[in-house]
Amino acid sequence: MAKKKASKKAPKKQTRKTTALPPDERKKQAAKVLRRLAADYPDAECALVHDSPFELLIATILSAQCTDERVNIVTKELFAKLPTPDDMATAPVKTLEKLVQSTGFFRNKAKSIKACSQALVDDHDGEVPQDLDVLVKLPGVGRKTANVVLGTAYGIPTGVVVDTHVGRLSRRLGLTDQTDAVKAERDLMEILPKKSWIDFSHRMIHHGRAICNARKPKCEECSMRKFCPQVGV
Repeated sequence: MAKKKASKKAPKKQTRKTTALPPDERKKQAAKVLRRLAADYPDAECALVHDSPFELLIATILSAQCTDERVNIVTKELFAKLPTPDDMATAPVKTLEKLVQSTGFFRNKAKSIKACSQALVDDHDGEVPQDLDVLVKLPGVGRKTANVVLGTAYGIPTGVVVDTHVGRLSRRLGLTDQTDAVKAERDLMEILPKKSWIDFSHRMIHHGRAICNARKPKCEECSMRKFCPQVGV
């Protein structure tokens, strides 16, 4: 009996580990990043379409594990049919599930936006609180969602919003080596001026979509290529 040829295993693809710059260099790096982002994306805004803090709150809850583009499609119909916290709180959960189904995890999201709306009606006169500690107690609202709402809707910088783009680019630029969003946010809050926290996240998200793509970054087109330690990855 002929012996079977041993199949050759494909070599493992080596990934370059991102490492943060030394602590004393991070603030200088952050200042360079802020200058370039401000020059490249002076008018960057939140990509979630909204006309009120309530709409932004609901849209941000729906954006978990979903693209902003898809959320904007869904919320256009959702807010047309259920424009107020009271409308959403009293809507049958099955109706909400149908409306938000295409955002993924729709059963949990439907329960969250219904419960959150009910809490706004019962405890806050239908208004979205302007306090971080109060916001995170609402159903479906974590620190990231609260930071988005407070920063974008009210202009209150309570933290740095760290989504997939912000976390990935911050590591690539050497500003942090943390993959956990909360820990990465802590690093960024230490090196970024508080007044820049809101715009930083919006602009990093735009840069991540336009230039610093996860699969194939356009390093040759990047205005930060001269000081980015991860050029070419």
